[in-house]
Amino acid sequence: MKRNILTIAATLFNVSAFAHEGHGHTHGFTIKHYFIEPEHVIPVFIVVAIAILLMKRYRSMAAKKVLNKS
Repeated sequence: MKRNILTIAATLFNVSAFAHEGHGHTHGFTIKHYFIEPEHVIPVFIVVAIAILLMKRYRSMAAKKVLNKS
């Protein structure tokens, strides 16, 4: 599990190396840039979707454990 988390973290932190001035349609140092540009919005949606799926999986596993104990 630790190895998976470290791999994901290393991958996500490496993405910031691709940043450079001039990409996108808005100025890169504004909050608007992070909400409008697809190269920032799509990864956020992916992370949120994965988090939701993991939470649902955790809750269903916890519910099964409670039912098995009864």
